[in-house]
Formats: sequence, structure tokens, C-alpha cells
Amino acid sequence: MTELLYMEDIESNYLREFEAVVKRSGDDFVVLDKSLFYPEGGGQPSDIGEIRWKNKSSEVVKVEKKGDVLHRLKDEVPEEGTKVKGEIDWKRRYEHMKLHTAQHLFSAAVYDNYQASTVGNQIYTDYSRVDFEPLDLSDEEFEEIELVVDEKIKEGRPVRIYEEKRSALEKKIEGDRVNLDLLPKSIDVLRVVDIDSYDICPCAGTHVRNTEEIGGVRLTEVENKGKNKQRIYYELV
Repeated sequence: MTELLYMEDIESNYLREFEAVVKRSGDDFVVLDKSLFYPEGGGQPSDIGEIRWKNKSSEVVKVEKKGDVLHRLKDEVPEEGTKVKGEIDWKRRYEHMKLHTAQHLFSAAVYDNYQASTVGNQIYTDYSRVDFEPLDLSDEEFEEIELVVDEKIKEGRPVRIYEEKRSALEKKIEGDRVNLDLLPKSIDVLRVVDIDSYDICPCAGTHVRNTEEIGGVRLTEVENKGKNKQRIYYELV
């Protein structure tokens, strides 16, 4: 099992380089004993970057979690037992961090004002989308949500990452903001992203340490995805 180094706390999300040992090699991938690379999942794309060993290097083009965490390589694959150094593409990672924390703010604002749950989300290179249900808002009402999110960004709210027992988290989270029933009952301790108590949500993604790092957001499109279901698209500004 690969130890994912960014999971520990908010500061670990800012690490860019690490050392590891190859535990398994395939035709186009390696499994490492530890890694800073985020594997695709939870609506967040994988990190990309590079691993280096001896006088060689290989581009990491995708990271997937299929039992093991597979680092897909474009070039030569190091052998099992090789010591390597890894470096993530920081520009890409940081954009994902800002977009992901912004998504939590949108989800909290929509739930607080309209009691609609987040039922889907996907982060892309320079924009993101979120699905809400039940929801049927006008453009003007969405503009109000955008203003709420921008206010939370400007307030400079600190973001924490910590572990908490499922039973304790259930008492903290209001109503249907997060559907904990979707998480396997076997998971007793959850990784929590806490935006200064404004939003508290189990999440395995990467985030910024303070909302002011997001800068600002702009809603670019609203789609109706069926009865009482709406999708928003937003970008950073």
C-alpha cells in the first residue's frame, strides 16, 4: 500500500518533492512505497510530474488508484527496488487545490441558502463544475451565491485537514450537506477538510491553507440537468 504523503495535514499539500522506493514495476507504471502524487478520484484529476533515479528520468503522465497507486510513465520504467525522487507539477497541483477548496465553498453556500446537496463535481485544468439537487435557481440567485463565495474567500478563512471518527463527524455535519451513507460503513476514521467551521466535509483531495489564496471566482455557465437538478461551471479570477 502506497503511503500518500499529502494526506497528513494541510501543510503536506504544499510539498513538491519526495524520495521513495519502487515496490513494483509494470510495462508503463511503477508502484512506490510512498508518494506525493494525487491519484485521480473524487472529481479531482491526478497530479503529473517526473520521477528521477541515477542519471535517468521519466515523465509521470497519470496516476491511478487500482488497488495499488499506479504512476503511469511516458519513458523508461525503473526496476523494483530502485530509489527514486519524485516531483509534482506544482502549477497544475496548485490550480487544483484552489478549484477544489472553491468547490467546497460553493457547496456550503448552496446548502446553507437552499438546502440542496452536492451530487457531483469535476475539476478540470482551469475550471470546475458542480451538480446540485434539489435545486432550481434563477441566474440572479446564482449571482448571489457567487457573491457569498467571494465573501468567504476575501475573509481569509483558514483551512484544516484532520482525521475524525465517523460518529463524531456525523454530529458535526448538518442534514444532507454530505451523504455519509455513500462511504463504506467499514471506514470508521475519516479525513476531514474543515474551512473554519463554515464547511466541514470528508474529503481525500488537496486544498489551500487559506481561502484568500483562491483569489476570486466567476460563474461562467448554469445548466439544467433535469427536474430540480442544476450544474454550475466556475473559474478562478
